[in-house]
Amino acid sequence: MSTDEQTTPTTPPSGSLSGSLSGPAPGTASHDQGVPSAYAAFMRTGWGDRELDLPPHPVTPWAQARRERLADLLPGERLVVPSGTYKQRSNDTDYRFRPQTAHTHLSGNQTSDAVLVLEDGEATLFARPRSSRDTDEFFRDRVYGELWAGRRPSLHEMSDSLGLTCRHIDELPAALAASGKTRVLRGVDASVDALVPSDEGRDAELATLLGELRLVKDPWEVEQLQEACDATTLGFSDAVAEWDKVLEHGERWVEGTFFRRARTMGNDIGYDSIVGGGSHATTLHWIDNTGPVTPGTLLLLDMGVEATSLYTADVTRTLPVDGRFSPLQRDLYTLVLTAQQAGIDAVRPGAAYLDPHDAAMRVLAHGLEDLGLLPVPAEEALAPDSLVYKRWTLHSTSHMLGLDVHDCAGSRPEAYTAGTLAEGMVLTVEPGLYFQEDDLLVPEEMRGIGIRIEDDILVTADGHRNLSAALPREPDAVEEWMAGLGG
Repeated sequence: MSTDEQTTPTTPPSGSLSGSLSGPAPGTASHDQGVPSAYAAFMRTGWGDRELDLPPHPVTPWAQARRERLADLLPGERLVVPSGTYKQRSNDTDYRFRPQTAHTHLSGNQTSDAVLVLEDGEATLFARPRSSRDTDEFFRDRVYGELWAGRRPSLHEMSDSLGLTCRHIDELPAALAASGKTRVLRGVDASVDALVPSDEGRDAELATLLGELRLVKDPWEVEQLQEACDATTLGFSDAVAEWDKVLEHGERWVEGTFFRRARTMGNDIGYDSIVGGGSHATTLHWIDNTGPVTPGTLLLLDMGVEATSLYTADVTRTLPVDGRFSPLQRDLYTLVLTAQQAGIDAVRPGAAYLDPHDAAMRVLAHGLEDLGLLPVPAEEALAPDSLVYKRWTLHSTSHMLGLDVHDCAGSRPEAYTAGTLAEGMVLTVEPGLYFQEDDLLVPEEMRGIGIRIEDDILVTADGHRNLSAALPREPDAVEEWMAGLGG
């Protein structure tokens, strides 16, 4: 057994040598039985040693370059970025762990209870490796125990894979106690927050820089986003191929079908899938997904696969449940598609971040005017002191995309929403029209219709590239695609 596996147990040995039973110990549940000392002693012997097969992580050179950029922005300071720990779902049941985005962006690490520390240009990953076999943790602990939760990598396995110096998490308090300016990414791990006195302004600045560091994607990140989009396309196709089941079981079937693809080809879904049948499509974040899918209506699907690298797609299509759009549905769909294309066409280096939004909203406002819905002319409705057209559009057209579905959220406005687009940025373009079922200002036949079309757009040197273009958007192509898959 390697020396880095000789860890101090966080779950104390259970049961005394007198042979008495112990009660519940840390990491166990209230219904777990106690452990006799004979059993505990027997479980600590007779185990062979084996290594995890952790090849060099392809993100290693990219992550190193990101850390160097961050260190250059805050020279001479100690920067602390935790991965986080498990979060309770119910009683002793946790959610599946997903590391904090900035931590993984800078290290590639996806294990829980780890902390990346940058100091004087050097990076150290303080991590919790698998426990040694001379503790009860490996066979009793439901969260960290190998026989309960799987084999965690050792420190040297993590180091070899990530190209980082790795030390045991128990050494973190001493490392942070040393003198020096220290900034912490707060709110990720309470135990880490408690180790360093808070400096609200400086810590907030670190969070901002970590967000802005992700605004421009490197080539490896673009590849991961493309993989996520490709898997997402397959997930949409899976749902349409099971259209008979969709009609039988409703929104839940689509959610489950897409989740299967996400788990097969990725880590998870990037966000809760939105499966809005009929009037549910007018609720922007309808994630209950409990309704029927009814012939004659539209079905709005907003779904994205999160790749194993944790980069996520975010794609929306609105499909005719009958396989063909009615004349009214096609007219409204075409209006949204025209607006989306205007937004996509506005994506280029040097353009204002809001240009795609403004272009899409101009199309929608004039379309609403043509439908006779606006109380004032479209140009007046578009004025900043009016915006009455937004009654039926509701949301912004774009957001950044990456490791988070709403990526780079901590960035300064001047670097993001009030900034300009640059080569390597990836953003969504997703206009929509939403006519609530109780909206008396629209014709009755339009009430309860919601339409959104969304794609993931990479800013290139000479314009843009649609990463999710494999999924049909044109109404004729949508109908042909659905028919070809059995929808």
